[in-house]
Formats: sequence, C-alpha cells, structure tokens
Amino acid sequence: MNSRQCFYNMCVINDILNVTDINDNITYTEMAGLVRMALNKYVTIVDGLSDPRTTDWPLISSPVPTIVMILVYLYVVLLLGPWLMANRKPFKLKKVLIFYNGAQVLASLYMFWEHLWSGWFWDYSLICQPVDYSHSQKAMRMANLCWWYYISKLSEFADTVFFVLRKKDSQVSLLHLYHHSLTPVETWILVKFIAGGHGTFSNLINNIVHVIMYFYYMVAAMGPEYQKYLWWKKYLTTIQLLQFLIVFIHSAQLHYVDCGYPRFMGYLLLLHSSIFLGLFGHFYYQTYTPTKKQIKQE
Repeated sequence: MNSRQCFYNMCVINDILNVTDINDNITYTEMAGLVRMALNKYVTIVDGLSDPRTTDWPLISSPVPTIVMILVYLYVVLLLGPWLMANRKPFKLKKVLIFYNGAQVLASLYMFWEHLWSGWFWDYSLICQPVDYSHSQKAMRMANLCWWYYISKLSEFADTVFFVLRKKDSQVSLLHLYHHSLTPVETWILVKFIAGGHGTFSNLINNIVHVIMYFYYMVAAMGPEYQKYLWWKKYLTTIQLLQFLIVFIHSAQLHYVDCGYPRFMGYLLLLHSSIFLGLFGHFYYQTYTPTKKQIKQE
C-alpha cells in the first residue's frame, strides 16, 4: 500500500503510534533521540503524502511560515494595534479601502473564472471529483490556482488591520477572527496535499460570495452618499449562509460516493461548514431578528 492510499485509509496514525514502550526513567539523550525520531517520521509522512508538484512552492514546504503569520496577525490585531490606537483618532482610509476592496473584487472574479476553466465548467463532477496529480496543463492550472487562492487568504488579514486602524472594534468579532485565522491553514493543506479535485468547489463558491461582499465594502467606503445603494446588507449574510449550506451538501456526498478523493478531507469540510453555519446563523439572529423590546416599541 503506497503512502497516498495509506492517507486515504488513515493508517498513517498507526505508523505514528508504532513506537516501542518507553521506560519511566528515560534519559535526556534518549528523549532527544525520540524527538529526532518523531521529527523524522513527521518529515517522512508529510513528504510521502504531499503533492510532489507543489511541495517546493513558496510558503508550502512547511506549515511553520503560515502558522507564524497567523500568530503575528493575531498579536497585531488583538494587542499591538489596539495599544497603538488607544490614544489616537481613527484613520479615515477612504481611498485605501476603495482600492483594496476593488482589488479584492477583481481578484475574486479572476479566481472564479480560473476555477471554472480549470475544471468545474467542463470536466469536474459535482458528485465526487478526485485530484489530478498529473502535470497536464489543466491539472497544473488548477494547482497554481490553489496556491493563489491560499495567498488571497493571507491578503485578507488586511480586513482586520483596517478595522483596528479605524477603531471599528465591534467588527473584530470571534466570527471574524476565527474565519481569518482558520482559512490560511485550510488553504495551505489544500495546496500541500490536494491541489485540485472535490474540495476546490468550496473555493469556487467562496469566490462568488467574495465578489459580492467586497463590492459591498467598496461601495460602503465611498461615503454616506452611497448608503442608499446598500439596502441589501441583510441579504449579504443570507448569501454567506447559503454558501456554507451548499458546501455542506456538496461535501456530504463523499460519505456515500468514493472516487479516490480522501473522505477525511470531506469530513473536515463538513465540520468547517457546520461551524460557520452556526456562527453566521448566530450573527444573523443577533443582528436582524427583532427583539421583544423592539417589537413593543414599534
């Protein structure tokens, strides 16, 4: 059984745990040896399971750079940023926000187009789609797209930085931080191990949602005179909820259909979409459902 088959059947866990019993009176040298052995096992397993086409791409060979960037991001937006802004007036950033959100709209449109022409418009199955690990033009096009999608999630750290600089503290919610901290890890896994196939459907849907979302933010940044065009804010959250429901249904198919795509990744997508359904559902309820007090006032 090769390493990728082992990954599909989760027998990697048995390999990791296949270590001889250790005496309680272990020495420092023996401990160092065990650490080296564990690291060697980690490298062997990761190298054996990773997509050989992408493993040497920038930021992909190891998860450490991604994790460090996430930790720096959390430090900046939760500690350093609020401390620096404590005695300062909020920045306006109107032109910056218009440019940034406009750039995100264009980037999302480009990635949506690329998802279609790299597979989803012609070749990919909506029921179950394995990863094409070949070096064909279309397979490499999808793999490259996965990398750019990963980079786009790192660029979205700027969303929170702008909130901090504008002192929009209420926008830096648990939902916001969870989303921006988790997606870089998910997309790194996508590029490292499964650059293509079934899981990229969620990226396709996310690109559609981001075109709409960042267009909304771009118009909002233009000033109060454009507020009358943003009556559909409530429906933006509805679209986000619909996104995760679609991803949940699409991922659930892997439980019943086997095309070679790792079911374990399908289960992670199910968990991911379920958590976001709960978080966005709670946000929708808190924001748009009138309370008894509001009803009495009306």
